[in-house]
Amino acid sequence: MIKVGIIGATGYTGVELLRLLSQRDDVEIHVVTSRELAGQMVCSHFPNLRGHIELKFSGADSSLVKECDVVFFATPHAVAMHSVPSLIEAGVKIIDLSADFRIKNIALWESWYKTEHACPEFVKEAVYGLPEVNREAIRSARLIAVPGCYPTAIQLGFLPLLENNLIDSNRLIADAKSGVSGAGRKAVEDYLLCEATQSMKAYGVTGHRHHPEICEHLNLISASEVSLTFIPHLAPMIRGIFATLYAPLKDGVDMKLQQLQSVFEDRYVSEPFVEVLPTGELPATRDVKGSNKCIISVNYVESTRMIVVLSAEDNLVKGASGQAIQNMNLLFGLKENEGLDGIALLP
Repeated sequence: MIKVGIIGATGYTGVELLRLLSQRDDVEIHVVTSRELAGQMVCSHFPNLRGHIELKFSGADSSLVKECDVVFFATPHAVAMHSVPSLIEAGVKIIDLSADFRIKNIALWESWYKTEHACPEFVKEAVYGLPEVNREAIRSARLIAVPGCYPTAIQLGFLPLLENNLIDSNRLIADAKSGVSGAGRKAVEDYLLCEATQSMKAYGVTGHRHHPEICEHLNLISASEVSLTFIPHLAPMIRGIFATLYAPLKDGVDMKLQQLQSVFEDRYVSEPFVEVLPTGELPATRDVKGSNKCIISVNYVESTRMIVVLSAEDNLVKGASGQAIQNMNLLFGLKENEGLDGIALLP
C-alpha cells in the first residue's frame, strides 16, 4: 500500500489527483492539505468524492506529510521549493506538479517566475517527468518535476522529428489552445463564464513561461539549437489542450507522408499513453477528455515542405495529474497504466 499525501488539494489538479487515486486499492490517501479549508471534510467541498474519501483537510504544516511514501505538490509555483528539502531528508518521494524544478537553468527560472529559488541544489537532481523520454530515470528518482500541460503536448509532437534530425529546428511553431481550467481555480475576470465562453483569444504572445521549459528539454534531444515560436490561446472549453505544430522539413531531406507516419508510429508503438492516429484521421480534444492519452496526427504539406503535427490531450490528466500518477506508478515499480486506463468521456 502506497501512503500518499497531496499538498494543495483544492485546485483543479489536486482534485483530479483525488479523483484518480481514490479509486485505487493499492493507494492510501493519508493526508490532504489546504490552508483555507483545514479541519473541513474533503467531500463537503467536493461532493463527487463522497463515499470515496472520508478525510478532513489538514493544515499545510501537518506532521502527517512526513509519514507518506510520496507527496504530490499541486500548489502554485514557488511553493513546493520551500518544503522539498525537509521532506526528502525524511525519506519522502516528491512529485511536483508546479514549475519549481522543471527548468535546470536557475537564472532563467528566476527571470520567468520573478522570485529567487529557495533550493537550487535540488534542481539538478530533479528528474523531468516525461515518461516517454525519462522513464528509467523516473524509476529511481527522489524528486520528479511533472511537465506543464502545453510542454507535454508540444514536446510529444516534435520529439520524433528532432530525434531523427528531419526538420529545421530553427523555425518551429507551436500554435496551442487550452481550456480555461489550465489557468487554475481562481476568481479572475478573464475566466468567468461570460468572458471566456463563445470567444477565443491569444495571450502570452511576446513570451510565456512554458516556452523556456519546452526549449530546454527539446534541446536535450535535438542535433541543433531549437528556436520555437509558441503562441498560447484561451479556448472556450473547460478541459483540453490542442496544439498545431509546424516543422519545416530540413534541406536535403526527402520524406513522404507515409514515411513520416512510420517515424511516429515506430517512436510511440510501445507507449501506453501516446496514440498516433492513422493517416487522414485528425484529433479533437473531446477524444481525450478525462483520459491520460495524448493523441497525435501527422500531416505533410508538400508544396511548402511543412510537416504539421496535431496533438491533443486533457490538460488536467496527461497534462498534469494523470501524468503525475504515471510517474508514481513507475517510481514504485507498478504497471505504468495502473489506475489510468479510463476511457475518454463523450460527449
